[in-house]
Amino acid sequence: MTSNQNLRAASKAKNDEFYTQLVDIELELKHYKEHFKNKVIFCNCDDPYESNFFKYFAMNFNYLGLKKLIATCYDNSPIVYTQFSILGVNENKIYPNENRHAYKIEINEVEDMNHDGAIDLSDVQLLLQNKKNTLVHLKGDGDFRSEECVELLKQADIVVTNPPFSLFREYVSQLVEYNKKFLIIGNKNAITYKEIFKLIKENMLWLGYRNINSDMWLIVPGNYACEKVIDGKRLKHIMACWFTNLETTKRHENLILYKHYNPDEYPKYDNYDAINIDKTCDIPCDYDGCMGVPITFLDKYNPDQFEILGDSRFHDGQEFSDDINILNGKALYRRLLIRRK
Repeated sequence: MTSNQNLRAASKAKNDEFYTQLVDIELELKHYKEHFKNKVIFCNCDDPYESNFFKYFAMNFNYLGLKKLIATCYDNSPIVYTQFSILGVNENKIYPNENRHAYKIEINEVEDMNHDGAIDLSDVQLLLQNKKNTLVHLKGDGDFRSEECVELLKQADIVVTNPPFSLFREYVSQLVEYNKKFLIIGNKNAITYKEIFKLIKENMLWLGYRNINSDMWLIVPGNYACEKVIDGKRLKHIMACWFTNLETTKRHENLILYKHYNPDEYPKYDNYDAINIDKTCDIPCDYDGCMGVPITFLDKYNPDQFEILGDSRFHDGQEFSDDINILNGKALYRRLLIRRK
């Protein structure tokens, strides 16, 4: 096996083929309209036949004022060609599942093809009747790391998708390498990854508008365990949130602090000079030293109001083998280290 094949096998083995519901995409992306105008949007982990990201941008192409929409699919996607038909015909007859091909779709123009006065899913299905839009097979497997997909990435202004959670570090690293704007979904635990936390600390990545405590119900293929089925969609509760480097108004809202410091209510850790705070709302308004707060603090993090110093494992410019969040001999859950500005 090549290195790339090993990574692909590992990704599939971890069962992280999760697909985002359209309602969750709509609720988040409504905040970013000004960012999308006259931009090339790239959905590079999205089978356009099924991707709700693709459907959202196609249906809102004119409303958002997009310049171009590009989507690429992965040839081993478990749902490729199985339901939604871009061409308005049964694609299983044209592209049987046992002979899947990776492909890309480029959308340059969206018209009201059925002349009903609105751009909706029926128009999305007819997109390729417009000669300005194209669907072509890729030479490779559609992996976001492939040469073909990297070349498409270079053309893009903003990447919006739900990448494989098991490859999240590598995926974000590629976006940073090519200096791309992005809005993506990831596991909440990614906050504590060394590579991701470094970007958060340096204000190169932050959370989106959705509350970090509000997990998502993501769509899973038929061979995955699910917790409920709604309208034929198999849904699984996932600890997921939005990560972005697009500017938001939310991250510049001041957190209102009303509590005052006293050493009894705010004890220091056994092994580090920082006070422990169990809830973000309990941050004292009059303490200027180092504070340990839950990772959910990032949902309220304003870089104009606070400085992130590190976390339980990465602090003082170093990585430690033992967490510092020990209180009265008991290890607490992961903490961020912050200080008021």
